[in-house]
Amino acid sequence: MFFRWDWLRPVLTAPIMPTLGPVHPDALTAGMFEDTLRVADTGDFLPYDKDRRWGGEKDEKVLREDVVHQPEHTLIPTLTRRGRGTVKVFAYGLRDSVVEEAAELAAKLAAAHDMVNARVVRPLGPETAHPRGTRVQLKDFTTGPCPDPGGPVRPVTAWPAAVRETFAPFAEAMAADGLAFLHTQMQAGRCGPVLTAAVEDRVVGAIGPMEVRPDAIGRLQLMPQYFAVLPEARGQGLGRVLWRAAMHWGQSHGATYQLLQTEVDGPSDRLCQAEELTSLGFTHTTAA
Repeated sequence: MFFRWDWLRPVLTAPIMPTLGPVHPDALTAGMFEDTLRVADTGDFLPYDKDRRWGGEKDEKVLREDVVHQPEHTLIPTLTRRGRGTVKVFAYGLRDSVVEEAAELAAKLAAAHDMVNARVVRPLGPETAHPRGTRVQLKDFTTGPCPDPGGPVRPVTAWPAAVRETFAPFAEAMAADGLAFLHTQMQAGRCGPVLTAAVEDRVVGAIGPMEVRPDAIGRLQLMPQYFAVLPEARGQGLGRVLWRAAMHWGQSHGATYQLLQTEVDGPSDRLCQAEELTSLGFTHTTAA
């Protein structure tokens, strides 16, 4: 094996994987890192990759020949050609100097591969003071019931036609939150149900798709969703009702957990904190 677990494990301050994103701490192994190297040149998805559900080929890949693996730090660069192209270097290390070394590697590889963007992604532990970036949170469905919250929430297909027709303009208005992309997947029949909130016969919020899939060790995970409420409809508790409805759906369909990523101090972050999710750490991304 390429990765030595006795070198890697001490610097994994948060369960963040290159090309895969957050994973359950119990599933985090050297073998998972090895898997990302194995598919680096094939364009294949790993069986437990959350992006597999969208089809096509895996866009982001590890630059395995440029991995730096040493006793006190590990640098894993990835490349994606989306947009104008980006090299990201995942910096695993306890010393702050690991960021400088990662930035130097990211800039060098971006130039070598003719990529416009160079980034450093640093996972940080849950005890981090004054964190910035993205918080990784765990919802454990085995610790208690997730009751149906009721309210004006249904799968979009369960609303009358007049309400269903308002989903398209809602999705376009919330394109920055991924709802336009989700709508294209819905139209193509490529995803699970989408839960929506409607007020006065108009869709004003949505969370989805609702899908449960096995993770790397076979446990059922509620997959990440797109989640948005129109700005003019916020402050009425609809976001909380939508989120609780999604958790009820996940638990009812056998999921044992869900991982969420929220912008630190953003609305979703505050919601998850109020719902007493477990913080697993943070990721802080900077330009190289």
